[in-house]
Amino acid sequence: MRTKHAWWCFALMLLVLVLPDLALAQGLPLVTVNSGKAGQQYSMTLQLLGLMTVLTVLPSLLLMMTSFVRIIIVLSILRQALGTGQTPPNTVLVGLALFLTLFIMSPVFDEVYTNAIAPYMNGALAFDKALAVAEVPVRNFMMLQTREDDIAMFMQIGQKKEIASAADVPFTTLVPAFMTSELKSAFMIGFMIYIPFVVIDLIVASVLMSMGMMMLSPMIISMPFKLMLFVLVDGWTLVMGSLAASFIYK
Repeated sequence: MRTKHAWWCFALMLLVLVLPDLALAQGLPLVTVNSGKAGQQYSMTLQLLGLMTVLTVLPSLLLMMTSFVRIIIVLSILRQALGTGQTPPNTVLVGLALFLTLFIMSPVFDEVYTNAIAPYMNGALAFDKALAVAEVPVRNFMMLQTREDDIAMFMQIGQKKEIASAADVPFTTLVPAFMTSELKSAFMIGFMIYIPFVVIDLIVASVLMSMGMMMLSPMIISMPFKLMLFVLVDGWTLVMGSLAASFIYK
């Protein structure tokens, strides 16, 4: 049920950004089919055209407005630190990052579904009111993860006026600031993960040099030790738990 709510929330987040300007659109001629002398014209509304266009940017919004970026970067750095090449494969990492994102974002998605999507589908809330209500939990989540310095930088670049509260930050400013903060956090976590494996590489390289085995790559010898260390400390549980705990909720 939560997964279903999550996809509804993603769709509503897209509508928040794109569809309000199309609410009063008229029919748009699509194609005319001629059969002999008779002809029939098919048309589609601009709302439907806008929705189909919005669906193409759904992956980008998934990256920009959720915890996905931090998770996938940390997992990629972890794989690089282990020195296992393409193991786990990209498909596994992306799938793991996606479902961990749904797990982390589930409180936000549940709030959006309960307060905005469900009332709108039941006819208790107008479309524009539902969009405004749905924006609040998403904005709050992004604000809690975003550094003030990043917001100030993008406000200065965009020559925006001074704001009185966090609620006044434009969404077009909050999204790039959130992305920048997520990149910083991901690389900080990746740095902390990388250090123990670098130490193992240095120890193995020093031992090989002292034994005169300079032609043997240290990576070949160190990888089994890194895998053994990672398994013994229950590394996947630690990484997943730390990633989930690194996000701030109100």
